[in-house]
Amino acid sequence: MPNTAKNEIIYFSATKLRELYLKRQLSPVEVTQAILDRIEQINPKVNAFITITYELAIQQAKQAEAAFANNSTPPLLTGIPGSIKDLTPTKGIKTTKGSLLYKDWIPDFDPPIIKRLNEAGMIMLGKTNTPEFGWKGESSNAVFGSTHNPWKLGLTAGGSSGGASAAVATGMGPLSQGSDGAGSIRIPAAFSGVFGFKPSWGLVPHYPQSPIEFLSHLGPITRTVEDSAMMLSAMAGSDPLDRLAVSEPTNYYDELSKNTINKKTTLKNFKIAFSQNLGFAKVDPEVLQLVESAAKNFAKHYGFQIETIDDRLDDPWPIVDRIWSSAQVAMHANDLEQIQDQIDPGRLKVVLEGQKITGAELAESLIERNNYYHQVRQIMQGYDVLITPTLPIEAFKIGLDHPGEINGQPTTYLDWTAFTYPFNVTGQPASSVPCGFTKNNLPVGMQIIGHWRDDITVLKASAAFETAFDWNNKRPNL
Repeated sequence: MPNTAKNEIIYFSATKLRELYLKRQLSPVEVTQAILDRIEQINPKVNAFITITYELAIQQAKQAEAAFANNSTPPLLTGIPGSIKDLTPTKGIKTTKGSLLYKDWIPDFDPPIIKRLNEAGMIMLGKTNTPEFGWKGESSNAVFGSTHNPWKLGLTAGGSSGGASAAVATGMGPLSQGSDGAGSIRIPAAFSGVFGFKPSWGLVPHYPQSPIEFLSHLGPITRTVEDSAMMLSAMAGSDPLDRLAVSEPTNYYDELSKNTINKKTTLKNFKIAFSQNLGFAKVDPEVLQLVESAAKNFAKHYGFQIETIDDRLDDPWPIVDRIWSSAQVAMHANDLEQIQDQIDPGRLKVVLEGQKITGAELAESLIERNNYYHQVRQIMQGYDVLITPTLPIEAFKIGLDHPGEINGQPTTYLDWTAFTYPFNVTGQPASSVPCGFTKNNLPVGMQIIGHWRDDITVLKASAAFETAFDWNNKRPNL
């Protein structure tokens, strides 16, 4: 196959690949081989993948090819290459969690999300890089090093799903699975210029449960909204292994398709609330200007109503910090003295601070979490979605635990993600869509937040923005 053809194939969306497979105009084997070749070429520069399952991918591609030959409508993800974040266990495939403590761990089980992606036919390309136990918004670790930003090597791709977002942005597979405990899908999606979707809490079953159980969500990272809807359709639905996952299986891809006619949104009487800073977030003026302009142009394009709201939310950082810190302590409650020299030094500081948190303070944070959800719910009454910047800054230097400062104000390990973590506290659905580039040619993300369990509206609004402004055709030059 000519190189030009390969270069086109690697950036085909999952939806386009399925269409071409069904028409017998493209083969899952040639697509998978083209993407594996791309990984071989690009991954040494970016370090998105830490394990590549070459033989498994080719084997699954051959099975997918046979499925299309024998079945007119095989499962939704059949023949579509994708990757799994290295926090998620995979049977028979090394899962390090970005930690020296797990550098040789090979799980003997698949959690529900992996079983579902397998049943849907997704081709497994490998595991993507993440910081130790996903503890920060940057994807460096002592096992595999750092994941670079696809738009400028030497800067971070974000985290903790940094490898996943960098892989998608660079044509190393159209689908990536991510997880999000304070922004870990949306942060790297914004820094890497791709689409990231954090579903409603409990929509996708989470097993084994995260130590930050009440904050953690599993979701997709893709180049297009339709692809995320396709992937989410396979992932969502309750499972007995997660007692808190209560959703019914839903075909979000079909729901999204029904509500998009001739590339025009069918959203009617749509009303947007726009917040510059949620009342407390530090934000770079250039980033804010880009997002505010995108939000207003979005509303103008479709005739939506948009209002800039001045309601000042409380900053839920103390809630997030207590839950995160105490969870990190719990992971090493019985062996910290023996293994602390193998822990990321930045994370060790969080563990040591977490030891000061009392049980009463943690319980208080869980109560405050419920109160905070109702505060946000009341502010959003009368609006279909809330739009904010995804992040307050452009990508910073690789290897740092956090940017250090924003507008001269100091940051800590996650408090700089002040636009994302509030919606882990509330459990609401939220996406990050690329909406522009800074003067340094770095992507900026716009966050779209929906009401409780109204995931489809967030997907529809994201798709409407994507259709109007065509951001997913921009590609980094590597």
